[in-house]
Amino acid sequence: MTLKPLGDRVLVKPAPKEEKTASGLYISSGAQEKPQRGKVVAVGAGKMNDKGERIVPDVKAGDEVYFGKYGGNEVKIDGEDYLLLRADDIYAIIED
Repeated sequence: MTLKPLGDRVLVKPAPKEEKTASGLYISSGAQEKPQRGKVVAVGAGKMNDKGERIVPDVKAGDEVYFGKYGGNEVKIDGEDYLLLRADDIYAIIED
């Protein structure tokens, strides 16, 4: 199945949750934090401004991004977990 986000929405594949601390201790599943980093899979065409012009999101498919911890909606596609976010919920693009 494929999913095409509408408007200014962005489909992101979240990074896996951290299962170990830096010192090597395992973290229980209840104590694991939601990831705030992921890879953009698909991007909507953008939202319309007051003049009827489309504002294209700053991100594109393949970008690594940081997003808000509690933003977006979780969706499951073909058994994989994804987040459907608004472009405004994405804070930064990670560049190497």
